[in-house]
Amino acid sequence: MAPSTQRAKGSKAKSSPAASKSKESSSLSSSTSYSTASPLEYTTSKETITTVTNAGKAPRLNLPVYRYATWLEENQLKRTAPWIAVAAALLVRWAVSLGPYSGMATPPRYGDYEAQRHWMELTIHRPIREWYSDNSKWWDLDYPPLTAYISWICGYIGNMINPEWFAWQSSRGFESPDAKLYMRSTVLFSEVLVYFTSVIGFTKLWFANKPWTRKHTALVLILLQPGLILIDNGHFQYNAVMLGLVVWSVNCFLADQDVLGSIFFCLALGFKQMGLYFAPAVFAYLLGKSFKQDFFGCIWKLIKLGSTVIVTLGLLFAPLAQSQEEILQVLHRIFPVFRGIYQDKVANVWCAVNIVIKLREMFDIQDLVRFSTLATLMGFLPSVLHLIAKPTKRGLIYGLINSSLSFFLLSFQVP
Repeated sequence: MAPSTQRAKGSKAKSSPAASKSKESSSLSSSTSYSTASPLEYTTSKETITTVTNAGKAPRLNLPVYRYATWLEENQLKRTAPWIAVAAALLVRWAVSLGPYSGMATPPRYGDYEAQRHWMELTIHRPIREWYSDNSKWWDLDYPPLTAYISWICGYIGNMINPEWFAWQSSRGFESPDAKLYMRSTVLFSEVLVYFTSVIGFTKLWFANKPWTRKHTALVLILLQPGLILIDNGHFQYNAVMLGLVVWSVNCFLADQDVLGSIFFCLALGFKQMGLYFAPAVFAYLLGKSFKQDFFGCIWKLIKLGSTVIVTLGLLFAPLAQSQEEILQVLHRIFPVFRGIYQDKVANVWCAVNIVIKLREMFDIQDLVRFSTLATLMGFLPSVLHLIAKPTKRGLIYGLINSSLSFFLLSFQVP
């Protein structure tokens, strides 16, 4: 009995260092855990990466905005929180809009602010069928029809307030404080009406089964995304309208309302041609969903979606182009390939390559169009093929990212 007991004790004593080492390893691994389910489930360590978990709750990012969302939840302010986020986003945008903009007090062209102002002037003073053929050599209207219609609405209202702001030709370069206040307000109003509502809807749909803190964190981060604020409220643009319409289309797709989503996406294309950046992913997703049905179901779905696109775009273009010549003129303005593969200094691959290889000197425009089109196609093709084979909602989001980034970096220059 004694020798056996002694061997058992000895065996236990020998295993103690290994057991201790195993416990240390287990403790270390538990202090730095990662989740791959979603970017917002990433958990961080005590110094740079800290695991922040509560009993029975999912891990979270230890970010100020997440701590703020947690504080709101703990103090039962979830109903008020979206209003606070919207108010903060509006305040930041208005503060940025108080600063200068590109082209301010800089003749002869005065920048994008003057371009948008002139389109309002043009649309209220010229017949609708002359909007895209006006030859005044001053900021030609080169955005799709929905931009023109909204310019007409803004110009009509502004002209009633003060006709001096949009007087034909004599208002070129007009930059009075009250005119700028009105123009900045149109940007802000359009953002609230289209972009803010779409983002709120998206966070509710995408994070429906996730903790409230994650949903609110996403809402705050999207509404306060600095790039869009600087471009629209600083430089002066209406990009949030196009992006908001794209997000509304995504919201419809997430809710399985594909026809309504197609209408919203066509409206995005009708507002700004950069909506095409998202088109391959949307097309692949809808095509993949159609292929998942039986033969007759697939044909019927394709007919419905195709008819929706044709009717929506037809209604947008019909008032402006009622002959082949007019249609070609509108398309010539919207897709000005004569400008070259890029303009000025833009953050795409071709501008970077041009430092070493002078593309515009070595090739003609048609060759550059073909080359950039092929490069763009190769950029988004893997995502498109994956979406056709597996048309999931998560895949749609990643496909939209890959498609738009491929166009941004590799496509031929469009406005």
